[in-house]
Amino acid sequence: MGWCATILREDLAVIEPAPVPTHRLRHFTPLRYPGGKGKLAGFVKALLKANSLLDGEYVEPYAGGAAIALELLLHEYVSRIHINDVSRPIHAFWKSALSYTDELCGLIRDVPLTTEEWDAQKAVLSHPDDHDDLAVGFATFYLNRTNRSGILNGGIIGGRDQTGPWKIDARFNAPELITRITAIARMRSRITLTRKDALKYLKAGSQKWPDKTLVYLDPPYFVKGRELYHDFYQPDDHADVAKFVVGGGLRQRWMVSYDNVKEIRALYTAARHVTYDIGYSARSARTGSEVMFFADGLKVPPDLGTVKTKSVQQNLEV
Repeated sequence: MGWCATILREDLAVIEPAPVPTHRLRHFTPLRYPGGKGKLAGFVKALLKANSLLDGEYVEPYAGGAAIALELLLHEYVSRIHINDVSRPIHAFWKSALSYTDELCGLIRDVPLTTEEWDAQKAVLSHPDDHDDLAVGFATFYLNRTNRSGILNGGIIGGRDQTGPWKIDARFNAPELITRITAIARMRSRITLTRKDALKYLKAGSQKWPDKTLVYLDPPYFVKGRELYHDFYQPDDHADVAKFVVGGGLRQRWMVSYDNVKEIRALYTAARHVTYDIGYSARSARTGSEVMFFADGLKVPPDLGTVKTKSVQQNLEV
């Protein structure tokens, strides 16, 4: 009976939808995210194994689409994930997915995919303080799925006149997206969601997260952060995070990824690193060089799976 199978619960005499087998999901996050690191999930799985971190906890201070965190949880590599994002729109979406699942899925199922509706959802996101979390979360989702590259301040796929080769509905497969959201919501008891400044979040969390925890920091890009993200960093913000992480502020093991630019390399000169190329689709299809830094003592797998990588180096030349 496949997707339409039902389970009869004799104790309650009701019929409920059968849980979606998570192994059938090819993608785990319902969000499209500029610079998303979903392709690195295989590498992180190998890193967890190599460092005896399986069944531990996993933290993303800059969660965004949380693609890696969700795959690790749904594939049972970790026991709990902590996802944090200071952005009100992103946090509102995840809160809606976890706390207002049925309402969110109903909106996704029934919403029209038109430029008029796009304008209405854009208006919500332009004045988020006038709306509750469900309204802001859904508006975030709608624009993320109907904008070019998922950029919230980007244009509509296909343009306002819808004459492009792709139309507004090109990335809005409602049944598939609802399947992902419901699979995530079933794991809500193992997901901690917060909305805090990342550095304050790290300082507080380091004191309470167990030692068997991997913290993965993926801050906004240094060069194009202003273009790609709703909340972006100034140079001093990047420097403050690097000072805390490299200076030993985290008790737990960590890794940090960035766009591979000299300003960032200068902040992490003492850390081991690997450079790699990953598919990047914001506004144009291309590959871009990125860099990942690692905590001392963290065993690094020899490759990053589906992305091209160079060898791990002990320190970094600016």
